[in-house]
Amino acid sequence: MATCSGLLTWRCSSHVQNSQHLSSKCLPRSRHCGSSRICRLKLQRRETLFTIDRGIEYPDRNRNAAQALTLQCAKWYPSKVKMADGTSHVRSVKAQAASLNSPRTAIRTTSGKSSPLGVSELEGAVNFALFSEHASSVSLCLYIGVSDPTEPGEPTFEIVLDAERNKTNNIWHICVEDIPLAGVLYGYRVDGPKGWEAGHRFDNSKVLIDPYAKYVEGRRIFADLSKRNTPFLGTYDLKSEGFDWGENYKLPAIPEADLVIYEMNVRAFTADESSGVDPKHRGSFLGAIEKIPHLVELGVNAVELLPIFEFDELEFQRLKNPRDHLINTWGYSTINFFSPMARYSSSGGGPVKASVELKQMVKAFHDAGIEVILDVVYNHTNESDDKTPYTTSFRGIDNLVYYIVDLNSYVQLANYTGCGNTFNCNHPQVMELVLASLRHWVTEYHIDGFRFDLASSLCRDTNGSPLSSPPLIKAIARDPVLARCKVIAEPWDCGGLYLVGGFPNWDRWAEWNGIYRDDLRKFIKGDPGLKSALATRLSGSGDLYNNHQRKPYHSINFVIAHDGFTLYDLVAYNSKHNEANGEQGNDGSNDNYSWNCGVEGETDNADVNALRQRQMKNFHLALMVSQGSPMMLMGDEYGHTRFGNNNSYGHDSSLNNFQWKKLEERKDSLFRFFSQAIKFRRQHPLLGREHFLTDKDVTWHEDNWGNYDSRFLAFTLNATSSEACGELYTAFNAHDYFIRAPLPRPPDGKRWFRVADTNLPSPTDFVFDGVEGVQETYNIAPFSSILLIAK
Repeated sequence: MATCSGLLTWRCSSHVQNSQHLSSKCLPRSRHCGSSRICRLKLQRRETLFTIDRGIEYPDRNRNAAQALTLQCAKWYPSKVKMADGTSHVRSVKAQAASLNSPRTAIRTTSGKSSPLGVSELEGAVNFALFSEHASSVSLCLYIGVSDPTEPGEPTFEIVLDAERNKTNNIWHICVEDIPLAGVLYGYRVDGPKGWEAGHRFDNSKVLIDPYAKYVEGRRIFADLSKRNTPFLGTYDLKSEGFDWGENYKLPAIPEADLVIYEMNVRAFTADESSGVDPKHRGSFLGAIEKIPHLVELGVNAVELLPIFEFDELEFQRLKNPRDHLINTWGYSTINFFSPMARYSSSGGGPVKASVELKQMVKAFHDAGIEVILDVVYNHTNESDDKTPYTTSFRGIDNLVYYIVDLNSYVQLANYTGCGNTFNCNHPQVMELVLASLRHWVTEYHIDGFRFDLASSLCRDTNGSPLSSPPLIKAIARDPVLARCKVIAEPWDCGGLYLVGGFPNWDRWAEWNGIYRDDLRKFIKGDPGLKSALATRLSGSGDLYNNHQRKPYHSINFVIAHDGFTLYDLVAYNSKHNEANGEQGNDGSNDNYSWNCGVEGETDNADVNALRQRQMKNFHLALMVSQGSPMMLMGDEYGHTRFGNNNSYGHDSSLNNFQWKKLEERKDSLFRFFSQAIKFRRQHPLLGREHFLTDKDVTWHEDNWGNYDSRFLAFTLNATSSEACGELYTAFNAHDYFIRAPLPRPPDGKRWFRVADTNLPSPTDFVFDGVEGVQETYNIAPFSSILLIAK
C-alpha cells in the first residue's frame, strides 16, 4: 500500500481509482491557481477535484497511476509528508517522483525560533525567521546542491509553514535539520489578502528574497546580458571562520574636523583597461586595493563609496522602454540591505567571496590611514512602482509595512524619492531593519560611516508627513554601535523636503551642504551679489550650523558630487547634454550654475582651455581653505569629463570610468595642484577648525559688503599665540580684469610667501613651502585666486 500525506492537489477526470484513465497528453494549463496552488491538467473529458490527501491509502494496483501523476507535476511542486512517528518532514518531489518504492529523501524540521530574523544556526540546524504582519501563508523554498547558482531551477524543497506552529506574533519561523550550513539558496513564497485597495501586493508565484539575507546570489558577472533574467535568492554561510583582520590592525579613527572625503564608485575606479588591473580584478573590491597608492598620493583620508549593497545593474532592461539600453552603474536601487554587491567580487566569485574581498578592501584602506564611508540608500528599493513593479522582496512580503502607502490616492505608493516608492523607515519594524543593517556593516565590515541618500525622506512618518523628531534619525544618532561612525545626511528628497541646515541632528548628523555648492559655483563663475554669501560659506556656514553643539565639520562642503556635472564639465558646459540617457534630455538638474568659459564643450581654443584650468583650480582651492569637511569627486583630480551629461547613472563606460591614461597626462599639472592643496590643508591648523571662527580668528579685508557688483573677496586667518603656524591670506578675484590688492601687514618678524596662484603654470601654481618675494601689493589675475602664508 502507498501512503501519502498532505501531498499535492490536481484536477483530474475521476477519483484515484480511475487515475489510470488520464490522457497521456495531459499538460499543465496554469502553475498557480490561488492560494491552494492547484495544478490543472487538460483532460479528454470532464474535470473533477483529485487530491492525494493525508492518510489515504491507495491500492497497489493504482501505484503506477499515482506515480505517473506525481511525475507529471513533480517539476513544479514539492510535498509535505508526515511520518508514522508523527515527526514533521518535508520531502523532495523530485525524489518522490523517482520512485514511490525507494527510501524517502526527507529533511527534518522543528518549529524553530522567531529571533533573530534571517538565517541563524540553531544546535547544528538552520533556523529561518521572516517578518510579515499581513501574510496568511508562508512557504520556505530551499535550493540544495545547485551546480549553477545563476540557473537555480525550481526549489528542491518547499516547506509550507503552519500558522499555529511556525508563527510567533508576526514572525514566521522554522528550523530545518539535515541541510548544509552553507551554500544553500533560499527564498519565500508569501501569500495574503489580494485587496489592491487595501495596499497589499502579495503574489505567491514569486520566490522572494529574505530582507535579512546576509548574501544574495544571482548573476555572477557584472552586466552579463546572457543572465539578464537570473533570479536573485538569499544564501548563507554559517560554517566559515571569521575574517582575520590582523594582529596589528586598527581603525583610522580620523576626527571629523580632519576629514578630506573622496567620493568614488568601486566599479568605475578600475573598470577601464587603462587601470592596468588584472582583467579578473577590474571593477572589483580587489581592484580598488591596487589603486590605494593613488589616493595616498592625492592626500585624501576618507573614501565615500557609491552604493555597494546588492543591486540589479540590468533592472532597466526588464521591460521595453526608452532606457532599456542603460546599465545601472551607480547602484542607487537596493535589492537587499545586508548583502555586499556580489558582482564586485573578482572573477565572478559570488556573494560570499565578495564579502571576504570587501573586508580585504576595507582593511587595506584602513592600513593606509583611509576611512571607508558608505553611501546607503534606505529611502527606496529596486521594486519600482505599481506601473512597472519589480517584486523581489519587500513588496511581496508586506507592501503595506515596508512602503509608505496612501490608500486614498489612485497611485498608492508614495514617491518622495523619484524612484517609484518610498521605504517606510519610521515604521517600528522597518526602523529596526535599517538599524540592524547599519550595525551589521559596522560590526562585520568595520565601516567608518554612512552617507544617507535622500535622507529627508527618512524624516517622514508612515503617512509621508514630515517629522520634527524622526524616530529613525534619533535612533541612529544615539545607537551605541554606531557611536564611532560618521553619519551624513543628504538633506533633501524629491518631495520638496529641503532641510539643509535644519536636518534633525542631535548634534551628531553632518549634512551635504547644497547651499555651499551653489554659492561657490555662482561666485567663482562671476555672478554678482555673492560676496557676503561666499564669506559665510568659507567660514563654515555658521548661519546654518552654528547652533546648539554643532560644529563647522557638520557641513560637508562640496562643489561636485556624483550626480551633476564633473568639475571639468562645470567649466566647459552651460547646459546639460543627456540625450544618451534615453529621456530626451528631460532628466538631470537644470540648475547647474555652470559656465563654459566661452565655448560649449570641447575646444582647441588655448585661451578658453587655460581659463578652464584656472577655474578648476579656483574651485579646488576654495574648497580646501573653507572651514568644514571638504568632499571631492573621483576623477576631478585630472579633469574627467562626461561630455556634459549630468546624470550618467546608466553608463558602464568611459563616461563614468576613471581614465588612468588621462591621469598620467595631467599628473604634473592639475593632479599636482589638487594633491598639494589637499596636503596643505591637512597640515595647517588654521584650516579645518573644530570651532566656528570669531572676529579674532579672521580678518575680512572688505569695507563695502553691500557692493552688488563686487566679485572680489580677501581675508586673513589669524594664528593665536598657542598656534605655532603662519597666518594665511586668501583672495578670490571673479572679475574679468586684474585687481591689484593691497596686502595686510604680516605679523612682526614675518613676511608673506606665495603658496598658490591659480594663474601660474605648474609647478609654480602651488608651492607647498611658499615662495618669497611677495611685495606690499599683489596683482591678482582675472578669474584667479591666491594663497599666502606668513613666515
